[in-house]
Amino acid sequence: MEIEPMGMIIKLDVPFRQNDKAARQSALLRCFAQDRRNGEDVFWLKENAEALNVLESSDAILPIEALDVYAEFYESLERRIGFFPQYYRFLLSICMDLEDLGIEGGKGATLAQWVAEQGLAQSELSDLQRAEARRLCLRRGVDPLAGDEGLEERLRSFAGRRTTFSIPNKKAAYELTHIVFYLSEYGRVDPQLDAEFIDSLRFSGTLAYLDLNVDLLAEICIALRFAGQESPQIWKSWLSEQARNFVLQDVPHAAQNDDYHQFLMVNWFMRVNGLGGFAHQIPDGLVRFIQADPGRGPLRDMSEQMYGMDGARSSDWEKMRSALSEALSDDARAVLNAAEASIDKFDEFFSGFSRTDLQERK
Repeated sequence: MEIEPMGMIIKLDVPFRQNDKAARQSALLRCFAQDRRNGEDVFWLKENAEALNVLESSDAILPIEALDVYAEFYESLERRIGFFPQYYRFLLSICMDLEDLGIEGGKGATLAQWVAEQGLAQSELSDLQRAEARRLCLRRGVDPLAGDEGLEERLRSFAGRRTTFSIPNKKAAYELTHIVFYLSEYGRVDPQLDAEFIDSLRFSGTLAYLDLNVDLLAEICIALRFAGQESPQIWKSWLSEQARNFVLQDVPHAAQNDDYHQFLMVNWFMRVNGLGGFAHQIPDGLVRFIQADPGRGPLRDMSEQMYGMDGARSSDWEKMRSALSEALSDDARAVLNAAEASIDKFDEFFSGFSRTDLQERK
């Protein structure tokens, strides 16, 4: 399956041309900090937390003036987190990434201590959110969950259940990648993942590839890298192709929903895998991030075909390959064949994907 690359919509005499990666990344931060949303919007917090996190965790080296766009926000952090404690993880993340990227101030340690004293991490229902809170505060030497010794064990238990990740469930797959991010401190320490955990990542990646999901597959490849594992070359080549196909448009009114997250994730993937990344020029003003249509993957068609088989469905990939392949378009069949070739446990992945356990008990 081939997709014609789409060129960026830029003018030949543009004054915003950035001649090196640092300039492009500085322009990217300006875009998120100033041009897309109002700073009082919670989605401003989300976008800027993600952009700063990607740059900080990929060891970006920025000119100090690149952070000037956050100076006023940084100064207001105590007031904001005191009045909006429900957003403390966003605010802590932005604070600490700004400091680690070079902004002066040293507020992070004070805010982390306040978060611990207020018990905000204990207010979280999700183990994943508690893990994020712990990781953020530990960046300044504060453990807000000092009494919870079982948190990491519970996360690893969830991640080690491979069958969870051989069934389409994007929420679980994204949680899996973030567990790796937190355990590895974004690639800074060995998370010591066991074989079942690695299988879960590869099974999730297989589903993401079958769905042609750029965003999720990029995160999975990043997580594998942080775990000291290589991603299948088929996945990396496809993601590299998709990274080149993004269009950045300057628009009079920014769309509320665009493909900014996919843009960040695929460029982060490129960066941590030594493949470049962040090569696009960033227009002045409002920017809309547009991902080229990657095409239709075979995942949905495979699921519908198998569900329709009912009692004839089998967990044996060798028995099912022909029937499923014949029901797919040529492009979808090519993706399925590539997915099968990308991991050495595709038959085990398929056994879970088939969901035949209850059927076989009749």
